[in-house]
Amino acid sequence: MSDNAIQSIAVYGAGSWGTALALQLARNGLEVLLWDISPAHVENLLQQRENKHYLPGISFPDSLHCSSDLQAVAAFADYHLVVVPSHGFRGLLQQLAPLLTDKDAVIWATKGLELDSGKLLHQVLEEELPQCQAYAVVSGPTFASEVARSLPTAMTVAATCLALAQAVAQAFHATNYRVYLSNDVLGVELGGAVKNVLAIAAGISDGLGFGANARVAIVTRGLAEIMRLGTRFGAQPETLMGLAGVGDLVLTCTDNQSRNRRLGLALGQGKDMQTAIAEIGQAVEGVKSAQSIGKLAAAAGVEMPICEAVYRILYEQLPPRQAVQELISRDLKAEF
Repeated sequence: MSDNAIQSIAVYGAGSWGTALALQLARNGLEVLLWDISPAHVENLLQQRENKHYLPGISFPDSLHCSSDLQAVAAFADYHLVVVPSHGFRGLLQQLAPLLTDKDAVIWATKGLELDSGKLLHQVLEEELPQCQAYAVVSGPTFASEVARSLPTAMTVAATCLALAQAVAQAFHATNYRVYLSNDVLGVELGGAVKNVLAIAAGISDGLGFGANARVAIVTRGLAEIMRLGTRFGAQPETLMGLAGVGDLVLTCTDNQSRNRRLGLALGQGKDMQTAIAEIGQAVEGVKSAQSIGKLAAAAGVEMPICEAVYRILYEQLPPRQAVQELISRDLKAEF
């Protein structure tokens, strides 16, 4: 990895978020090679010069290229931005392992934990790519469609070294895009993972018609759950009170662009989970995160009643209205 500004970058995952980030980087003058596992999807991207499935009407710059050849994409640049769903994170790194060296830097914009193990994604990366000592995570209150349309956006990059954080921030920075630096990789990861589960809870509440008071209570007490878990694992409180924590939480709990919130709305309105996910038509990270966060919290002895309620609704068929009633009827306690 060079300490110079990033000139070219490989982006893995041509869904809505991966494509949006590739667009931002390409518009900033970087040569970008966007990879996807589906050759048919890549062929459509190449022919149409836009992602009609996820981001219709937004043309690709000339510097945005596409390929399904993983080996060619890995050789394209020393910087690698992973934007695949969390359940595919380890598998992709395993494929990249023989293709990357200690000169390569890995960045990810994936939000979530590993499902089976409950491990944070930086732990997965350290296991699968021990040669890549420089890595970073980007996160924050960012909807793909707004990034793709060049609307004003801010996010956080947390990295293992300041030079990489600065290089990544500079690569994304533009008049529409501001990036803040951090060294708290763990805190940024946790904020991005837990907020998806809480957004499902907020959606359920609104789907049941419980109103603004209940929604704000979920956001506020949900933040307390994030803080408890983060503090237990050594995250910096400032991180969780920033863009990657409370910022992302408020965004996903209150705007219907959030797939997790839309899932919750559907559940609150009486739809079953599989029907709701099929209607959304994209991965809903909070569904799997509810399992992995539950494992992480239980192992650490951290109480997260809202996240636990979401898990029980998703996997134990607990009726949403009963879940809310159980939360409200918990023993009285001090707020802090």
